[in-house]
Amino acid sequence: MNEATEEFFASLPARAPAVLRSPVSGTIQIDLTTDNRTEHWLVQLSQGEVVVNRARGPADAIWNSSKDLFERLVTGRAQGIAAVLRNETTFSGNVLLFLVFRRFFPDPPGARDPRETAREQVGRSG
Repeated sequence: MNEATEEFFASLPARAPAVLRSPVSGTIQIDLTTDNRTEHWLVQLSQGEVVVNRARGPADAIWNSSKDLFERLVTGRAQGIAAVLRNETTFSGNVLLFLVFRRFFPDPPGARDPRETAREQVGRSG
């Protein structure tokens, strides 16, 4: 397993209180493939809490991705919704869980909040 992916999953429980503020709950099984091998991650989401296991299990949604694409997602070099729309990855089940889970992915390198940019522009002109 790629180190970035391992670190990403390990960081989820600590980051959950800041990311999962809505009352959405459910379980996502994330299947990461390379060649003929698949690794499974089971992520249980609830308000302010995440439990991660390396297992298969009953899930409200299943996300299939290559390990390479998922590493790009966890490092901000790819975007989840764009990958689904391009059919580079598949997601089935409760799509709301995907929309909530993607909040854990970082912004692309060099991305800035547009509000911050606007404040800088106002500061320069005023």
